[in-house]
Amino acid sequence: MDIDLAAAYERCRELHKRHGRTYYLATRLLPAWKRRHVHALYGFTRYADEIVDQTSELPPAERAARLNEWSGAFVAGLRGEPVDDPLLPAVLHTIAVFDLDVDDFASFLRCMAMDLTETSYATYDDLLDYMEGSAAVIGTMMLPILGSRDPVAAREPARQLGFAFQLTNFIRDIAEDLDRGRVYLPESHLGRFGVTRDDLARGVITPAIKDLIRYEIGVAREHYVAAAPGIVMLEPASQACMRTAFALYGGILEEIEANDYDVFARRATVPNRRRAAVAMRSLLTRAGTPVRTAA
Repeated sequence: MDIDLAAAYERCRELHKRHGRTYYLATRLLPAWKRRHVHALYGFTRYADEIVDQTSELPPAERAARLNEWSGAFVAGLRGEPVDDPLLPAVLHTIAVFDLDVDDFASFLRCMAMDLTETSYATYDDLLDYMEGSAAVIGTMMLPILGSRDPVAAREPARQLGFAFQLTNFIRDIAEDLDRGRVYLPESHLGRFGVTRDDLARGVITPAIKDLIRYEIGVAREHYVAAAPGIVMLEPASQACMRTAFALYGGILEEIEANDYDVFARRATVPNRRRAAVAMRSLLTRAGTPVRTAA
């Protein structure tokens, strides 16, 4: 492998290890040759996210310009032009190896640009439209890498798993997102429980907020239920990875429940001992065993 390409894959792996603890652990259960490609996709999505969120001291126009510049370099790379970037060569190589749909990447970048201007979503359908590009497409990007005996049938569960994982993050990270000026729970859901954005911004759990979060957990679990059949459609060598990710992300919701729905007091995380036990159990589970859900 070209030295620059190897360095780009390593850069992606470092980003994944630093920022995606849960998914990084799950990825370690994949065959070695697949891992670097998952790291590449994570690195792509994480770096775009950092352009938007880790430069908050800059005005939105400048952040948009940086995202556009990086997106332009990516598109140029797709055309075969030289790319002077420490990360993109790995992504471009992964796209070429698996013939990934570049429209998924365009949809993702569109949603990252939305984060520069959109701070709330009126309805769940509006939020789903955002998550289609920011999460569902990641599921469909991943599918060719994970492999499936029936890619057409596995596509919808892969999309649903993207929704499930991202909604889990939105529930857990309400306070963090508010610090960035955003609320990813639909206004229609807040209204149903008599909760306002200002109520959330106070950072104090109330009965109404508990009811709201309990409801959102139920919505997320509907996506987990829809996603579960897709895991047994994957190549046997990929199933332990996705069983682990499925259980650990779902475990975040269980931790929120154990914390009496207080997402403000501390960030819900799955304890390391449980993480290790889940990974080991997934490795020992026979491929094709149906995935159990909390719903």
